[in-house]
Amino acid sequence: MACNGSGCQSGGCYKDEDATCKQPPKSEEADSKNPSNVCIKCKLNDAVSGYGGIDDGRFCADCFKTNLFGKFRFAVTSNAMITPTDKVLVAFSGGPSSRVALQFVHDMQERAQRNFDASRDRSLPVFGVGVVFIDESAVLPIPSNEMEEAVEVVSEVVSSLAPPRKELHIVPIETVYSSDSGDGKERITKVVNTVIDPTGREDVLLCLRMLALQKVASEFGYNRIILGSCISRIACHVISATVKGQGYSLPADIQYVDARWEVPVVLPLRDCFAQEINMLCHLDGLKTVKLSTDLCSSINGLVSSFVALLQEENPSRESTIVRTAGKLTPFQFNRIPEIIDGNVPLATRRRQKRYNLKSNESVSSESFCPLCNSPLDKNTSK
Repeated sequence: MACNGSGCQSGGCYKDEDATCKQPPKSEEADSKNPSNVCIKCKLNDAVSGYGGIDDGRFCADCFKTNLFGKFRFAVTSNAMITPTDKVLVAFSGGPSSRVALQFVHDMQERAQRNFDASRDRSLPVFGVGVVFIDESAVLPIPSNEMEEAVEVVSEVVSSLAPPRKELHIVPIETVYSSDSGDGKERITKVVNTVIDPTGREDVLLCLRMLALQKVASEFGYNRIILGSCISRIACHVISATVKGQGYSLPADIQYVDARWEVPVVLPLRDCFAQEINMLCHLDGLKTVKLSTDLCSSINGLVSSFVALLQEENPSRESTIVRTAGKLTPFQFNRIPEIIDGNVPLATRRRQKRYNLKSNESVSSESFCPLCNSPLDKNTSK
């Protein structure tokens, strides 16, 4: 093969004045990640790139989806987050993370339904799924048209999912203070307005949101709440909690399971990056909605911007932050309870036993903050 092109990287060219290379030049960045630009798993299709994740340019679209769903399924099965007899509630905010969590839960339920229909004895039931959207317009300056559009999109997304049917709950956040007098909105507005600084107001809103989720789950008989918190969001929480002096209670919020609440909360997307989730929404055309919120003036917003800059420099920064924080001793309520239900597959029980958290028995988990439900140090709380 003759070539006089200075940018040729085909490896088999020599200079010739009468011929030019037909091979297009490759960028150094793509060459360093995946020289052949072919999926490293199937070795057949072109790899997708451009989303900036740690695996950017390594997998084709199909293998990328399979790899991301594999992380989700491994977290679920290893920690027994969803069993056949469960009724789970997916917290759907309309954003990419909660949208992917809903889609993956739906995929698992659809597969369980096919297995149930194909089995002769039908010994394993299909777990139930509900979806909840919290309307926070009472405490956030969200235009009414935006909220109406968000509710419409959420309803369309849930109704478009194939059977089994998912029950949708559109719940105003003021229901945490609901009473016969109907003064819930006035009471919750008064509570939020008593907090002056933006950071404190966001933290109070987070607690109110969790209380609203717990109330819906309790009233409608759900025994699990699924959040779409990914590794990117958890990394931001690690830094912000450290800055705000919440180091003692930090391990409680970053585990796969949080059973301090009446209805346990699970994080099946804990090992997935926000860049990967956004890419999946783009590839599959998953509809999302973004409401207008201002986080720039708070510590949480500043930390999010800081971590985003770190991630641009090195795609493994978020993973390093969460992995380092993961060395902290978890609490007793973060320990996965032993499964004795005969309906749980043996493989799931074995994974649960293998990856069960080892908590420190000396760490008290009986005392919680009456405001945010964070665990209190028994040596300092009175």
